[in-house]
Amino acid sequence: MQIATLTDRTLTVVIPVLNEADGLAELCKRLPRVLGRLTTNWHILFVDDGSTDATLPRIKSLAIINPRIQAISLSRNFGKEIAIAAGLSYAKSDAVIIMDADLQHPPEVLEAFVKRWLEGYEVVYGQRIDRQLDNPIRRILSRLFYRTYNALVETDIPEGAGDFRLLNRNAIESMNTITERSRFNKGLYSWIGFKSIGVPYTVAERKYGHSKWRFGKLVSFAIDGLTSFTTLPLRVWSLIGIVISFVSLSYAMYFLIRTTLFGADLPGYASLIVSVMFFSGIQLISLGVLGQYIGRIYEEVKSRPLFIVAEEIGTLTTDNSNNTSSSPTAASQPTLVS
Repeated sequence: MQIATLTDRTLTVVIPVLNEADGLAELCKRLPRVLGRLTTNWHILFVDDGSTDATLPRIKSLAIINPRIQAISLSRNFGKEIAIAAGLSYAKSDAVIIMDADLQHPPEVLEAFVKRWLEGYEVVYGQRIDRQLDNPIRRILSRLFYRTYNALVETDIPEGAGDFRLLNRNAIESMNTITERSRFNKGLYSWIGFKSIGVPYTVAERKYGHSKWRFGKLVSFAIDGLTSFTTLPLRVWSLIGIVISFVSLSYAMYFLIRTTLFGADLPGYASLIVSVMFFSGIQLISLGVLGQYIGRIYEEVKSRPLFIVAEEIGTLTTDNSNNTSSSPTAASQPTLVS
């Protein structure tokens, strides 16, 4: 599909990578072919999130062959959410497409993204239409999380939506104004608003490497998502405290009246231990919920940089005038971004 009206606009594809060296060659064959059909003003911006394999050297080699390929290398692993924020802060194009490097986000879907963008949509997100590649337990937990999230948070996340999406300049600038460190990008995309539409796609099978999202990491990510956008858990535990206090007071009144009328019963050791353990558990859970919020406050008030860039590869510009002659360069000093 040729989209002639896009020739005067610039497009950057931001790809966070962590130990994805094996699949980069195929990605950099398929993706440029698609982008070349869309516009002459395109770039690919890799964000190396502290890879420990040959990912960064492979990107440097690809950048020498094709100067439209650029990259920033973070000083350590900051996490995918921060890596995406880093890519958005560096991209200066009219629109940015965020996608993964594992080719589970098919590059061919980008044509539909751009078509919707030209129709006036400011955010175009990929909407996966199946989860057959996920195991049944993960599918159930994922569905449960998003239903819970949408029930508790004012801004809903569309079913099947993720990081695979196009953001226009207005949406990019809005994302760049958000400096929080415990980031849940799926929620932030919905929070910033703008005219949005989904594009259905089928997730391709992963050919290289393995997923970095283990169960524990997904649980932590889910907690970040909920605590970043709602204080309802705090209010819930306040309500639970009120209910337990009311039940305890009613129980105490019952024993007071019973003792007054019929005398004291023999104390029950088992019931006493069960009661103590129950209320101790309730207190610890409530303290844990409170600790989640306090921990996030602690992270924010330190005001450390959101990420540190150790190296820059390529010209890191969307100016197309030097596409055929520029050569990769590296930043001599690390860059700190708040």
